[in-house]
Amino acid sequence: MRIAVAVASVLGLALFASPFLLGRTAAAAPAYTVAIGVSAGLLLIELGARRLDSRRLALLAALAALDAALRLALINGIGGFSPIFFLILAAGYVFGGSYGFLVGAFSLLVSALVTGGVGPWLPYQMFGAGWVGLAAAIPGRLLRRRSDLLGLAGLAVAGVVMGFAYGALLDVQTWTTGYQGGGALGWSPDLAPAVRLLHFARFYLVTSLAYDIFRAVGNALMVLILGAPVIAALVRLRARFAVEIVDCGR
Repeated sequence: MRIAVAVASVLGLALFASPFLLGRTAAAAPAYTVAIGVSAGLLLIELGARRLDSRRLALLAALAALDAALRLALINGIGGFSPIFFLILAAGYVFGGSYGFLVGAFSLLVSALVTGGVGPWLPYQMFGAGWVGLAAAIPGRLLRRRSDLLGLAGLAVAGVVMGFAYGALLDVQTWTTGYQGGGALGWSPDLAPAVRLLHFARFYLVTSLAYDIFRAVGNALMVLILGAPVIAALVRLRARFAVEIVDCGR
C-alpha cells in the first residue's frame, strides 16, 4: 500500500513541478484526469486489499460529507483558515496515510461539487488536501494515535506545517495562471528553472505567507480544542472495525 501512495504522490508532484522544471503548466483536462484517476485508483487498491471494508468506506463518505457541509457553512473563513482540514488531519492520524489521503482528496472533491468550487484549481486542491491527511499519519504512527496532550501536540505541529505547505502548493496554480509575464514575481516559460523557483518564492512571501498563517494557526487550534474527543471516537471506531467474528463451529 505504501507503494501505491508513493506512486500517487509522485504523479501529484509531477503536476506541481511541471511549471518549474518543464516550463509549462498542465492543461485542465489532464490535471483532472490525474487527480481523480489517482484518487479512484487508490480507493480501488484499498478495496482490493481489503484494507477498506464497507464500514471504513461508509466512514470515508461521512467524513467527506461533513467536510463539504463545513466548507459550505464557513466558505469565507478568516484568511486562509478552513475547518475542513481538522477532520482530514484526524482521519490520517488515526487510520493511517492512505486513508488520510483519500479523506483529503474526496473531501475537497465533494465540497467543490456542493459549493460550486469546480475549476482548474480543484486537482491541485485534491492533491494538497490528500497530502495533509498523509502527513497526519506520521505523528499518528510515532505517538501510537494517542489522544492525550502529547498526541494532540504532535498532530497540531503537523497541522501547522501542512497549513503552510497546502497554501504554497495551491499557489503554484495561482502563480502560473494569474501572474504570467515579467517582473520579479511573474512566471514565464522562458525563465530558467532556478529563476522560476526564485520568482515563486518571492510571490509566496509577498502574497500568501500572511494569509496562510491563519490556516496554520487555525489547524493547530482546532486540533488542540476539539481533537481529544474526536480522535478518541475515531480510535474506538478503528478498534471496532478491526474486530472480526469467526464461527469455528462446535
